[in-house]
Amino acid sequence: MCAAVYVLSTVTGYVLTSALLLKCPNLLHRKKQETFCSRHISHRGGAGENLENTMAAFKHAVDVGTDMLELDCHLTKDEEVVVSHDASLQRASGINAHISNMCYTELPPYLRKLGVTFRRECFCEGGEDKRIPLLRDVFDAFPNTPVNIDIKVNNDMLIKKVSELVVKYDREHLTVWGNASNKIVKKCYKENPRIPVMFSLPRVLQLLGLFYTGLLPFVPLKEQFLEIPMPSIITKVKDPNRLTRSQRIITWLADTLLMRKALFEHLTARGIQVYIWVLNDEEDFQRAFDLGATGVMTDFPSRLKDFLDRNGIPKPL
Repeated sequence: MCAAVYVLSTVTGYVLTSALLLKCPNLLHRKKQETFCSRHISHRGGAGENLENTMAAFKHAVDVGTDMLELDCHLTKDEEVVVSHDASLQRASGINAHISNMCYTELPPYLRKLGVTFRRECFCEGGEDKRIPLLRDVFDAFPNTPVNIDIKVNNDMLIKKVSELVVKYDREHLTVWGNASNKIVKKCYKENPRIPVMFSLPRVLQLLGLFYTGLLPFVPLKEQFLEIPMPSIITKVKDPNRLTRSQRIITWLADTLLMRKALFEHLTARGIQVYIWVLNDEEDFQRAFDLGATGVMTDFPSRLKDFLDRNGIPKPL
């Protein structure tokens, strides 16, 4: 009987303490310093309105009023850091070659028309700008705009070169970097711990485990950005009639576990920004902000800007 009372009191105390710290994490953790805060993030510069990852796309997004540019980086044969999503040039340029095997001056232009990855049967036709830009071009053109950098490959030299560019352009306070790979994120943090990092996929899974066991309020976190998909948008990417029963169940389960307002509120209270990607419809914008997301990543910067203005959602301070 005494053992049962002891166990019950211990569990009750743990649950109550966890619940309190989940709501008030600053009782245990100092809030991370936020050098910038983003509501409006342009995915690949806005791949639905201009050719992805081009200077034209970035300029348009900044002109619209985006808070952050999201882009992807690779390293060429002559060790230039270029802005491109794919390692292969096949999809975007129609050339059967890899960026890492070509010098920068040899890189072909983008095709005239590219598919929008997160929008089913949607294509974007570009204007005159079809050039694959250098990362330093972006830094030169937009010195005050935060940039979200996805390090696409596990390459020590790429990580080193990106860090050097960030430092050279005095952008450690305006940059977040990382990848879904935990190995890449660890290397980024080791190379330059002054540049904030995002959660890798394994760390997202670990985060969920901590959240659902009540341990999250007690655990320190080095990451400053949680960037996650909204699983329910799979029907915007794939034909819903072609989804199998198991795919529907997995999507529902992932969405239920991941899209948690209590989790997002806890993280933002600790100074960790929550970005949800890649959302291109108003109902998804609304759901993300209702859940407490700090920001939304979109292929359509103009559409998100109109939504924010019409709903009176202010720019972050």
